[in-house]
Amino acid sequence: MAKVSMVERQKKRERLVAKYAEKRAELKAIASNDELSMEERFKARLKLAKLPRNSAATRLHNRCLVSGRPKAYYRKLKMSRIALRELGSQGLLPGVVKSSW
Repeated sequence: MAKVSMVERQKKRERLVAKYAEKRAELKAIASNDELSMEERFKARLKLAKLPRNSAATRLHNRCLVSGRPKAYYRKLKMSRIALRELGSQGLLPGVVKSSW
């Protein structure tokens, strides 16, 4: 089980990313527009730099919904390999059978 503080920090980052996504996209569009003057593009870059760092989507990390584990994460199932194995062994996942030989 992951530390509760790390899971909560990740949730906070997800909220910030959702909150600033539109503003960040607008500023990036202005900053990359070659038709605008250098001053306007530079001002957009400065405004972009003043936004909270945790509002950038690259700061997000995938975590297991069951245990909060950050590593060995299956995107399709949104859980870690350990949680997948435990739930599969208990028969809680339809169509998943733990193999043994």
